[in-house]
Amino acid sequence: MEQMNLKDRLSAKVETLQTAPALPSSDYLALNNSTLDLIHENLKDQPLTYQMFDVVKSPSGGSTVFTVPGLTGEEAEKELTGIILDYTLPRAYWDTPDPVEGTPPTCLSHNSLVSESGKPCARCPFNDYGSKDGETGAKACKESVLLFLLRPGNVLPLLVRVPVTSKGLFLRYTARLTSALTPLNGVVTRISLKKATSRGGKPYALFHFEAVSALSPEEAASAKAFARQFMEAVKASEAMPKLEAAG
Repeated sequence: MEQMNLKDRLSAKVETLQTAPALPSSDYLALNNSTLDLIHENLKDQPLTYQMFDVVKSPSGGSTVFTVPGLTGEEAEKELTGIILDYTLPRAYWDTPDPVEGTPPTCLSHNSLVSESGKPCARCPFNDYGSKDGETGAKACKESVLLFLLRPGNVLPLLVRVPVTSKGLFLRYTARLTSALTPLNGVVTRISLKKATSRGGKPYALFHFEAVSALSPEEAASAKAFARQFMEAVKASEAMPKLEAAG
């Protein structure tokens, strides 16, 4: 009975999502066909590198407020809402236990499968639990998820760095969308933070992902096409950036 109730609740959630009103296309200026031409024109055909994007990282100390770069400085926001165009699964290892922020990693992988040097991540000893310090059970190789979040009124996406503590929550969210035959960039996603405590008693923030509305078929097609063209432009530029040591 409990299993049936859970199935009914999930079906109702999917039905609500599919029938939710789509946001008007004017909210997402980037979905205009001429957007990429405008980007190239303004950038004078310079490579579309990761360094050009604003980045939002997980707040420290268990804070549930995002710090978002803006035109007039950093702004505090309780949640982030937009279309997740795409994401990557980077991971990096530093050969020092406390590297200075901005120090390039000793080893880097862009997909958490194979390193830049061609070594499989699954067989790496720094991928073993406890390899970081032998006490916390943490891995020495730092994992994360990098989201390309297109927000209303913006042409370039905001990069959102999801820490390893919330990596499973994001992948579970994508699995739910997949189960509902819904593409990740076919919905508007709301990202918020919830306070949690580690086994060692330290507070940290967990990411929460929620689909708040479905795009119309026309807008979903535009979002998919823009996401593909945009990511091709990014990947065609210079190599992925080195992950920051801290944060």
